[in-house]
Amino acid sequence: MIPQDSEEQKNDRAAERADAPQEPGQALAHAQEQADEYLNNWKRAQADFLNYKRRTEQERLETGKYANAQLILALLPVLDDYDRAVDSVPAQDANRDWLQGVKLIATKLRTILQTQGLAPIEAVGKPFDPALHEAVMHSKGEDGIVVKETARGYRLHDKVLRPSQVIVGNGERD
Repeated sequence: MIPQDSEEQKNDRAAERADAPQEPGQALAHAQEQADEYLNNWKRAQADFLNYKRRTEQERLETGKYANAQLILALLPVLDDYDRAVDSVPAQDANRDWLQGVKLIATKLRTILQTQGLAPIEAVGKPFDPALHEAVMHSKGEDGIVVKETARGYRLHDKVLRPSQVIVGNGERD
């Protein structure tokens, strides 16, 4: 008994015969077209792979650069508390040894955070910038200029980690 080809197999062979050129020149041209197509596909795949490598390397560097962002953000209230504590000391206690120790601790914490890429955002006297500042009030002062900073803002490298909370002038004079 001779096995019968399925209808699908017959159609595949018919398509192959239709694609196959009949003359040697046509066969060469067809083979050249296929080779060009394979070469172009390979070039595209290589370019896609290089783009993938570059993108993943950049993402890896970015992740490393901002890996400590959550920890630093959690430490900022501690830094704010040190600043408030030092600012609230009465004038008669300004030269006490314990106050100098508190200031040294705050300075050390600030230095450690700066080595990790943290920098304060300058606000007072600058034009209000919604990308850097969060307006909490309006007050008398030059219109659109930050009059007072209620909470310091910080950047981590080139990104705003916490915007400055500021009071903005409304154009009224004192």
